[in-house]
Amino acid sequence: MKNLLIRLFTLALLAAPILTSCSDDDDPTPTPGQDVIDNLGKGIMEGLLLEDYTLKSSMQYSLDGAFMVSDGVTLTVEAGTQIVAKSGGTEVYLAVLMGGKINIDGTSALPVVMSSASATPGDWGGLTICGKAVTTAGEDATAEVGDFKYGGTDNMDDSGSIKYLVIKGTGAQINNDSQYNGISFYAVGSGTTVENVAVINGADDGVEFFGGTVSVSTLFLQNNEDDAIDWTEGWSGTVTDAYVEHTIEGFSTVVEADKVNNNPKLVNLTAVSTTGGTALQFKLESGATITGLSLKGYATSVDMKDDGSLNNVIIEGETADPANSYNGPATVDPSGWTWVDAEVVEIVELEGNVTTDVTLDASKQYRLTGAYIVQDGASLTIPAGTKIHADAGGTEVYLAVLMGGTINIDGTSELPVVIASDKGIPGDWGGLTICGKGVTTAGTNVEAEVGGFKYGGTDNADDSGSVTYLVIKGTGAQINEESQYNGVSLYAVGSETTFENIAVINGADDGVEFFGGAAEVTNIYLENNEDDSVDWTEGWNGKVENTYISHTIEGFSTAFEGDKVNGNPMFTNVTAICTTSGTALQFKSTSGATITGLHLDGYTVDLDMKDGGDVANVQIDGDAADATLISGETKKYTLNSGKDAAKVDISGWSWIEATL
Repeated sequence: MKNLLIRLFTLALLAAPILTSCSDDDDPTPTPGQDVIDNLGKGIMEGLLLEDYTLKSSMQYSLDGAFMVSDGVTLTVEAGTQIVAKSGGTEVYLAVLMGGKINIDGTSALPVVMSSASATPGDWGGLTICGKAVTTAGEDATAEVGDFKYGGTDNMDDSGSIKYLVIKGTGAQINNDSQYNGISFYAVGSGTTVENVAVINGADDGVEFFGGTVSVSTLFLQNNEDDAIDWTEGWSGTVTDAYVEHTIEGFSTVVEADKVNNNPKLVNLTAVSTTGGTALQFKLESGATITGLSLKGYATSVDMKDDGSLNNVIIEGETADPANSYNGPATVDPSGWTWVDAEVVEIVELEGNVTTDVTLDASKQYRLTGAYIVQDGASLTIPAGTKIHADAGGTEVYLAVLMGGTINIDGTSELPVVIASDKGIPGDWGGLTICGKGVTTAGTNVEAEVGGFKYGGTDNADDSGSVTYLVIKGTGAQINEESQYNGVSLYAVGSETTFENIAVINGADDGVEFFGGAAEVTNIYLENNEDDSVDWTEGWNGKVENTYISHTIEGFSTAFEGDKVNGNPMFTNVTAICTTSGTALQFKSTSGATITGLHLDGYTVDLDMKDGGDVANVQIDGDAADATLISGETKKYTLNSGKDAAKVDISGWSWIEATL
């Protein structure tokens, strides 16, 4: 495109004498590029700029097509200048060619803004700068956007200065493999200044470096749908103080690096996602040195996509560890970056004691970073749609309600409450524990095996609040060889506490465990909890209606485990389905239960009276369990009847699919 325009101007120059000889003496010779200058005077940006020019903040400019700054020419943009790009896709962009310069002189109070009118991703092509620094693509390489030439031997090359720039709505699609980025740095040298830049709502990358040595400081990247920071061709610069945010579905990664490793550096990178995804992706042999890393909400922290060496990626002075979530405290705080003019997702950390009435806000993003404990006399209310990211801190991270405290989780079918670790890996965190004043055979004011909390009293009608439409994932942190946290632990919780529509998924221990009390639950979904799905002890005598249990991975224990004395809890409509064999119903000591509407599928053992308890303690559909000892066993049985009831219909339980 550049070559074509230059040829046209050259032809115009050659033709000038002929045109002059045929015209009046007063007719001036047309000046190459004069039409571009004339249009700029009218606020229209289009064509090839062949002389230095300054865009004035007193005017609003319309970027109507391709606007290019030629070799040897400088475009200066005053603080506060507004450039509105037409929604013309790949036909609309601003490019600085090799040897050209751009000086964007924004300030914190008066940033320069380049955006389409609606700031919709893909509206226009963004800003491209081509320099003379070194790239592995070689000298005078051809860019994937615009066919611009870039690359040379001068790593100190100076393409100008960019300060306080906000870009929105970029990422126009060129073809199936290429798109424009918010800002593309092609072999840009370290003599170029880039600081305080925001790229928002891009259909492709926020910024991408193609070789070169340019560095960037203070970078805000929000909802760019491919990679926030991308580099290739041996870029060796530094990004300092970058904040990345992903709050919509469809993005790719925080960082994508490709090809050779020239060890670029990232200093203070904070990235926040409310939609999961991958944080750092390295292709081929690429790598980086990263310090001050904080990742929140990403399912994958480090991805060596082509099995490159992890030694190429150094994080906080050590080889990168994909098992590390790197979800430490934020290292970059954009709240003072008023020039960005973007709504930043608010991350609220939950830790410590709740001593008054506290209500969370579903519009905010929460992180459970430690023990968050509702004290006696206090209440915690969690409204519908609230999502709480639990740090993968093992036994140090949990939510607990002490005796006399109250929790109200007010989810709905459309907007359930979700509390989960970022990856949902079993054992990541400690789950939800509620302590009540109900009756337990352990006594009164006894100490729980988790947290050392006190529980137990004389009031089986005790009310600890209400929990409706709750999805919990990644619980079961190991306390010691004998004890683990469960998804939900109910210590002597009374019958006046409401539990409805609860899902516990991917727990390293039990899904839900009752320690005495008389708590009742309606609609509970338990998937791939590695110990027992429903566990009870200490004389629990509550009720559960509509239980659905799914086991599809190796390593779980049982669907039910009852222990100690028989408080005769009652279960109505129980479906337990297993694809990996195992035990369905296990009863220890003299425990038992009354079950109606039982459906078992796929278990090797239907009933295990582990300590030789009386089979009659297990009532199924109104009678003692009809069971036959398995050949060679003394305590393990196959049920002859009573296990083929209709399955619990969960087709309408769409809430169980909720994610962070």
